[in-house]
Amino acid sequence: MLSILYHRVYRHLFLAQVIALIGTGLATVALGLLAYNLAGERAGAVLGTALAIKMSAYILVAPISAAFVDKFPRRTLLVTLDLIRAAVAISLPFVTQIWEIYILIFILQSASAAFTPTFQATIPDILPNEREYTQALSLSRLAYDLESVISPMLAAALLTLMSFHNLFAGTAIGFLASAALVVSVTLPRMQVSAVKRCIYERTTRGMRIFLKTPRLRGLLALNMAVAAASAMVIVNTVVLIQADFGLTQRSTAIALAVFGLGSIIAALLLPRLLDNMSDRTPMLVGTVILVAGLGLGVLLTSYTMLLALWFLLGVGYSLSQTPSGRLLRRSSTSEDRPALFAAQFALSHSCWLLTYPLAGWIGAEFSIQASFIALSLVAVTSLLVAVIIWRPEHEIASQLHCHIDPETNQQKFHEHNFVIDDEHTSWPKSLK
Repeated sequence: MLSILYHRVYRHLFLAQVIALIGTGLATVALGLLAYNLAGERAGAVLGTALAIKMSAYILVAPISAAFVDKFPRRTLLVTLDLIRAAVAISLPFVTQIWEIYILIFILQSASAAFTPTFQATIPDILPNEREYTQALSLSRLAYDLESVISPMLAAALLTLMSFHNLFAGTAIGFLASAALVVSVTLPRMQVSAVKRCIYERTTRGMRIFLKTPRLRGLLALNMAVAAASAMVIVNTVVLIQADFGLTQRSTAIALAVFGLGSIIAALLLPRLLDNMSDRTPMLVGTVILVAGLGLGVLLTSYTMLLALWFLLGVGYSLSQTPSGRLLRRSSTSEDRPALFAAQFALSHSCWLLTYPLAGWIGAEFSIQASFIALSLVAVTSLLVAVIIWRPEHEIASQLHCHIDPETNQQKFHEHNFVIDDEHTSWPKSLK
């Protein structure tokens, strides 16, 4: 899998992603300390509001930014967004009011909402070979998982030497390094549509393609199952370990690391698995694992059992989530890809916006077991919906890069540069 790093352009972009992720992780730790410094015991409410602002920015800004990304060269756009994020990060230590945190977080996350889908949509154009692209997806998943482990450890080490305000400087340096790596390569030009569309059509195009393509509707259902399982882990791990089991913060960190370990192992295995099977199979198997894991959570009685369960959920999370980039790539042309990746970005975060408070509220008002039951019901319903609307025969079309044009309502099949309209084919009716 690491052989893909011999590709110079991808290597620089991957390093840019990793460095920016570590910088973001440092900012997350520093933001919590800043909130406590300003709000004291109300720091939790401040952080909760900041996370809600983050999700809202992702959901609102990503589709809008996708409508205008083709107006700018990719490299210029990505570098500008990195510079905006660096400027916000370096401003955060000078904050003296809570409302200033909210404004800066909205600007920072809006820039990320434009950066991430554009970055993701660039990789398929750099790596047109599907096997290489699959390896890139697994490396990306690996980067996210390792960041969740490395950033808190690095922050803890740095805090022994400096004030938490200096962590924001580390974040800014990360974004500047990311910008420098993007500047160092030449990116392929984005394909511009010859069709003139109004702002509404440009803004909603990705969503409309998404909701008119059966396997992408299936992906949306799986996004909800993934969000249900990951929300349970992210929101309730600390409650389970420190409140229910009476253990330490170190035990909490180990549990989250075990979840990440399961995800990493699955990501490493996926490229070989996807050589021999369709995307649908591991994604559905992964979701079954998530459903089973949430169901078994009701029987949770010990820390050892929790570690085994979190490892299982990590495996299911990666199996369900990692191949989604392949689906988006196969369901779009180069012209549509930024809009479609932005739609996935917004829709998946909409799922988290629902499941995060659900996991926390039910756990606080009733019990952790009730939270497991509720989220397992969400996950199993999502799985059933995905199985019904994303049938195996839709994989036939995926071999030809199939998508549905939301304006003509026609399904098109793309193989290399040759386009076949469904009016001139004998494909099964079930594909339409």
